[in-house]
Amino acid sequence: MTKNIMIVGVGGQGSLLASKLLGHLLLSEGYDVKVSEVHGMSQRGGSVVTYVRFGEKVYSPVIDKGQADVIVSFEKLEAARYVEYLKEDGRIVVNTQEIDPMPVITGAAPYPDQLIEKMRALQIRVDAMDALALAEEAGSAKAVNLVLMGRLSGYFDIPLEKWQKAIDECVPEKFAALNQKAFLLGRGEKA
Repeated sequence: MTKNIMIVGVGGQGSLLASKLLGHLLLSEGYDVKVSEVHGMSQRGGSVVTYVRFGEKVYSPVIDKGQADVIVSFEKLEAARYVEYLKEDGRIVVNTQEIDPMPVITGAAPYPDQLIEKMRALQIRVDAMDALALAEEAGSAKAVNLVLMGRLSGYFDIPLEKWQKAIDECVPEKFAALNQKAFLLGRGEKA
């Protein structure tokens, strides 16, 4: 049975590294894996979406509406934007950080309020966390991606050591310790 994970964020947040890490880990676990990246205006802070599909045999890299088992969102508005892709019993892991999109920056629209509460009111399983604060605790605001991967890892039956090995294989050595710490903080463990 194929599992579907969407990683959504804003350009520059590290969602592509997160999808690379996840794909690498799942391949090492013997799954057939397809990773597909969809870039919006990522260079300008626009949406970046990555599909990670894995199972015994995966034929297409694309996730359609209503098919995602998990959505990992680097920002609240991105979570709300892609919520229709979630399966009925799916889950959203969301960073509570707010990054203003262009209409908010220009004053054309306000940033929507109560997004987490609105998703929960729709009976969506929302796992919300302040990943930015944990990333800063680890040593860099740029480690939000590893904090979120740490939280996601709690929904997998894959040993911690295998996640840690995948991190070491996917991130530059000079950032390995910081990324390992961010990952553990995301899991809710002492780093």
